[in-house]
Amino acid sequence: TGKDHLSIGYSAGIGGAVAVLLTSTQHHWAFWIALPLGLLACTVTSMVWGVLCIRLRLPSFIVTLAGQIGLLGVLLYLIDSQGNTGGTLPVQEKVLYDLVNGNLDPLATWIVILVSVALLSWIILRGEQRRRSAGLEEKPMWLVLCKVGALVVAGIGLALIFNANRSNYTILVGMPFAVPIDLGVLAAGTYILTKTRAGRYIYAIGGNVEAARRAGIAVNRYRLLAFVFSGFTTGIAGLLYVSRLGGISSGIEGGTYVLYAVAAGVIGGTSLFGGRGKMIHAVIGGLVIATIDNGMALINVSAAGLYMVTALVLLAAVVVDSIARRGNTSNG
Repeated sequence: TGKDHLSIGYSAGIGGAVAVLLTSTQHHWAFWIALPLGLLACTVTSMVWGVLCIRLRLPSFIVTLAGQIGLLGVLLYLIDSQGNTGGTLPVQEKVLYDLVNGNLDPLATWIVILVSVALLSWIILRGEQRRRSAGLEEKPMWLVLCKVGALVVAGIGLALIFNANRSNYTILVGMPFAVPIDLGVLAAGTYILTKTRAGRYIYAIGGNVEAARRAGIAVNRYRLLAFVFSGFTTGIAGLLYVSRLGGISSGIEGGTYVLYAVAAGVIGGTSLFGGRGKMIHAVIGGLVIATIDNGMALINVSAAGLYMVTALVLLAAVVVDSIARRGNTSNG
């Protein structure tokens, strides 16, 4: 379903570059036009790869590998065409810069967290109520209440952390704007994959494409939709990337970011063989990689050691996934 999408690293760079260029002092486009165009550039790019793979029956691995190389060339052209910039274009639009570097005020932080906790608690309680109504196996009520209580405690703890001053030189409090953006993408993606027909069909195609086809699923349509979803989320990542760095550089490590994206999903529990995995798994895997990165830096491990440890963790995750898949196959 488009899982071999090797061009997303440089596609994110293209989306970010479009937003940076259009909002620069040279072009003066409004952010509410430029940022959606950055998302559109990534979405259309992924859709083109999907059309090539589906209509011409080309392997997505090769198509997106070619796309990776081509998009690097496009990115270099976009940056070099602006004159002597030293290979870097700075962000000159405050809204774009604040996507990562801006913060909600303390009151808004409390509101966002409390609303999120209330919504998640309602989802948990509503799900348990539906299980009871359907006569399915029930979870102990004390366990359900413990989950809700843990959510409340975690939410209060996060609010206190976000609203504590994080700077020694100025006052820096509040939740970064990137957090609700990421949570919104996570919630929307999870809903699409688990609660909609398109999501269920994408899982079915990833698990067994021939079985999905024989079940009457329009396989090509939903494969293309998977490419589109991938491109759109890549565009969001590109905007956050340029906001965090304060610009876009021709030295973006697009290939490395692809590998980290794959590693995050696999380490979190997503199957490389398709048909199993959730968006939260990628978040968990990303947190594992970030923890390894930060932990290694704190104990002064070299960059070489960091790469080797991350590789070992990824390899272990793949081995576990493969063993679990063989076990399920033998049991079936």
